Amino acid sequence: MTQMFHRTAKIALILIYLVILAGAIVRMTGSGMGCPDWPKCFGYYIPPTEASVLEFKPNHNYSKGQIIIFNESLLVAKNDFTSNESITLEQWSPYATHDYATYNPLHTWVEYINRLLGALSGLPILLLAFLSFKRWKINPWNTVIGILTLVGIGFQAWLGKTVVDSNLAPHKITIHMVMALVIAAFLIYQVVSSSSKPSKIEKDRTFKYLILFALTVSLIQIVLGTQVRQFVDTQIKNLGDNPALWMSEPLVDFYWHRSISILVLLSNIGLYWRSKSKNLPFKDVTFWILLMIGVEVLTGILMYYFHFPFSTQPIHLMMATVLFGLQFYLWMTYNRHTKHDL
Repeated sequence: MTQMFHRTAKIALILIYLVILAGAIVRMTGSGMGCPDWPKCFGYYIPPTEASVLEFKPNHNYSKGQIIIFNESLLVAKNDFTSNESITLEQWSPYATHDYATYNPLHTWVEYINRLLGALSGLPILLLAFLSFKRWKINPWNTVIGILTLVGIGFQAWLGKTVVDSNLAPHKITIHMVMALVIAAFLIYQVVSSSSKPSKIEKDRTFKYLILFALTVSLIQIVLGTQVRQFVDTQIKNLGDNPALWMSEPLVDFYWHRSISILVLLSNIGLYWRSKSKNLPFKDVTFWILLMIGVEVLTGILMYYFHFPFSTQPIHLMMATVLFGLQFYLWMTYNRHTKHDL
């Protein structure tokens, strides 16, 4: 049972990171409003592939909730009906949540795949919650975290709806991102706590506080990064497809984001050096952490000085979330090595 629990937690964790990657691609391609409604897409479980599907059709069977684009606005079918030769507006209601009424097949399907991965990630999390009850006597925290993760994924789905309904409000995007990290942290706990017990080592307070500091500044960096990204999205709307101008007059958040990156680098160099000098069993993890930071720095430089080369944005975001995950994994494994009670 422990092995099944451990494997299920790993699968769930991988899927959550795939969802984060898909979300980064959604941001890169500007596909956040590819589906104007939630959880369906233009009122369909499987979204349309052609704009003609969203045009009014005479003598056509419409189902309640299906959406058409008419006079550059969205109309929603009030009930099931068969249309007449010309549109009867009494059978439709305006989509009042927002006024975004554009169909782009790329944006629609990128956003749809993101949602599909999100729904798929809920399956192993549901199974994990069920399996966690069987571990109550072994580790009651597995059960508590299992329930919290299940609640968290439901809350995340609701947040996704509010993000779409708000037409991508910046603060809601930030909360959505932070919640994804919380779910990842829950799953990392489940993975580590169900793994085989490591050998015990002596506590190292300096190493412990360095991990906490590194985690804190990394989380701050990610939050600031989402604000910078939202600024870039606004610049794209205002200035169009001209990357050279997007960061010509950046917000103060950008300078904070760039400055705090120094603290991120130094704190994690400290972790690597402390692990190596004290012969702690964390050199491999801290090396991978430094590698992630190297990719972060490189993609950050490319975006600012070379005007956002293709794919640098999702890579930058993805490496930040992987960095946070590795740091949290380091925190968990350190506690297992020193306490043996997780």
